[in-house]
Amino acid sequence: MQGDLIKVRQSYAEVLATQRRLQTQKEQADKMAEDWYKRAEMAVEKGDDELAKEALTRRQTSVTKASDLGAQIDAMTGNVEKLFESVKALEAKISQAKEEKEQLIARARTAKTTAQVNEMLSDVTSVGSTGAFDRMKEKVEMLETRAEVSQGLLPEAQASGSLEDRFKQLEAGSAVDDELAKMKGKKALTENSAIDDELAAMRKKLQDTH
Repeated sequence: MQGDLIKVRQSYAEVLATQRRLQTQKEQADKMAEDWYKRAEMAVEKGDDELAKEALTRRQTSVTKASDLGAQIDAMTGNVEKLFESVKALEAKISQAKEEKEQLIARARTAKTTAQVNEMLSDVTSVGSTGAFDRMKEKVEMLETRAEVSQGLLPEAQASGSLEDRFKQLEAGSAVDDELAKMKGKKALTENSAIDDELAAMRKKLQDTH
């Protein structure tokens, strides 16, 4: 089809060039006829009838030539218009064919992609891939939950964690207090024993003196 368009365009260009060339020749013949008529008038004014007749004869030849050229131009006008319409029609067909080709290519690519996606989905939903798919889903959900916790999107969990920390601190404080009390009691007991021993020594020394 592209080759036909090239041929029609060439024919159209050739016919159009010929028509323009004939039009130029006709305009030249018309001008020549006008010039010979003016010369004939000038010869008559000068009283030279023989020269006037010769000028009129030449004028008639130019008029006849211009008339013939005009007829050829008129005949070619129809052919030029038909060739022009043929060029436009072929261009429209080629443009339409190009669009249809692009649409078919797009449809083929879409069909190929759809087939690939369906094949992937078929693999995912198969028995062997179901477990892997579930594990992937669990991992994603776990990551989402961690992200929510880190962003403070679970206030109850945070509050519970804070309360747990407070109880742990309280328990740790109680243990420290108990240990401190034991140390104080032990120290007090030690101090009392030392005082008692010192008092007994003083009493014994006093008795020995008497």
